[in-house]
Amino acid sequence: MSNLLISRSADIPDPLRVARARSLPNLGPRLLFLSGGSALNDIARQLKLYTHNSMHLITPFDSGGSSQVLRQAFDMPAVGDLRSRLMALADETELGQPNILRLFSYRFPENASADALENEFATLLSGEHHLMRAITQPMRRLILSQLRAFAERRPHGFDLAGASTGNLILAGGYLTQDRALEPVLFLMSKMVDVRGTVRAIVDDNLGLGAELEDGQTVRGQRDLTGKEVTPITAPIHQLFLTRDGARLPVASVPLPKRNRRLIERVDLICYPPGSLYTSVLANLLPAGAGRAIAARNVPKIYLPSLGHDPECLGLTLPDQVATLLAYLRADAGEDCPAEALLNAVLCDAGATTLDQRQAIEARFGIPCLPLALTRTERPDRYDPDSICAMLISLT
Repeated sequence: MSNLLISRSADIPDPLRVARARSLPNLGPRLLFLSGGSALNDIARQLKLYTHNSMHLITPFDSGGSSQVLRQAFDMPAVGDLRSRLMALADETELGQPNILRLFSYRFPENASADALENEFATLLSGEHHLMRAITQPMRRLILSQLRAFAERRPHGFDLAGASTGNLILAGGYLTQDRALEPVLFLMSKMVDVRGTVRAIVDDNLGLGAELEDGQTVRGQRDLTGKEVTPITAPIHQLFLTRDGARLPVASVPLPKRNRRLIERVDLICYPPGSLYTSVLANLLPAGAGRAIAARNVPKIYLPSLGHDPECLGLTLPDQVATLLAYLRADAGEDCPAEALLNAVLCDAGATTLDQRQAIEARFGIPCLPLALTRTERPDRYDPDSICAMLISLT
């Protein structure tokens, strides 16, 4: 779709196209989201009403919370954000698997004693826990086999406080599937009838690091986001991948062929809300990501986060667009035209200024469309219905 066509904001949302999608979501368009974290989950839940063919490439580099406990115990990629997106896309009706969904979404209490946590875990393993009893055979047997694989391998002293049951089951499946995420993600998606496709951008136990403009080097996604620890005090100069804390050479981690093929089939690509560096740009670090995106002639949309992003220290909205294009061109080539990588910025009319929109169009030749994308009662959050309607209309 050309910038000329996509800039005709009066044409979106298209009521007929939206109504058609909602009437036949199983035939809906293939929308690709390059994301991480939970920022997109509310939109993903609503998206199920419009299409069952959305595709989500997720960063498995989280270094905080219960995901990090599993990473340290088993030397594995982070699974929390993958599980979270699977649950957001699961069929939540009685026609789906609501009992399995409740089990996968359950977390052990944060403040319970170690004995109480172990006792509750034992009831899960025996099948006597009320969440496990609610699941019928043979599905219960299959889930228990993965949970028991985790239990057999977990190190002494593994802390269950705040642990997600779904994450533990994913970990058990990962360990029994020759340490591969793809098979167990596929299996979990079938268990809860996920209305879309969820994959890790790479199936490898890697981390994130960044050089800051003041010369500091920060390692770990948790230390970059500024949500669980003190935010960074200087702008990010360069984001990179790490293995065991050591910086990996540029282009040393290839985009898996299955994900490249996924990109080749999409009808729209969205760089969605979320922490700009650790949730969005991290997906562009594998070699081949930028080239695969540039090669696909479909609408490519940036939907910037609302509110304050601690990772974007000192960056205006036009600066964020420039940063996104720079990371794409690092792989696609410095001479790759902007319109091959990004066709439009969708922004809430109340969250951007005319000067910002004009600067984006002047610097990059990319339309920045001021639209009504939030509700009055929650101006800091995108309205999921509005976002879904806009994206469906652009396909």
